[in-house]
Amino acid sequence: MSMLRERKLNRLRDYDYSEFGYYFVTICVKDRELCFGDVVGGNMILNKFGRIADQCWREIPNHFNNTEFDKYVIMPNHMHGIVVINDDIVGNATVGNADLRSLQIQSKNDRTKMSLSKIIHGFKSSTTRIINKTHGIYGNLFFAWQKSFYDRIIRNNHELYRIRKYIINNPLKWHFDRNNPENLQP
Repeated sequence: MSMLRERKLNRLRDYDYSEFGYYFVTICVKDRELCFGDVVGGNMILNKFGRIADQCWREIPNHFNNTEFDKYVIMPNHMHGIVVINDDIVGNATVGNADLRSLQIQSKNDRTKMSLSKIIHGFKSSTTRIINKTHGIYGNLFFAWQKSFYDRIIRNNHELYRIRKYIINNPLKWHFDRNNPENLQP
């Protein structure tokens, strides 16, 4: 019997990520390669790959009809964004899941709703396919995203405000960002 390392769970256990909510996500490029552009004077200047990622992100609501995006920023080697999965009830504008009602998971066979993981997978695969198909390799590597992504369930309006502010100010803080290769420890 082989000893496989147990994989760390990235999602909140027993939480239904297809339920209504605001979700903060961070998605990183494989090996933190700088491939989406540069931060100049506190502003993110997208290159051709960055513009493709931007277009794919903006297309999310066209492919997932219960989804919209809120604030987002594409950085040189990662991106942050708020994905909103809408409720079936029109006009429900409350942020978060106060009582974590999403713990009442529907049948595993219910594929009528798209989960956050499926949305991010669609974004990542589209971006990868378009960049590699239209631009081939850059340097000696094909473009690739890091496996998985980071998420945070936004539970209230105060948290939503703080995260929006973080996203907007992210290019201003690139010099200090842990994803900036200049800040990585050797």
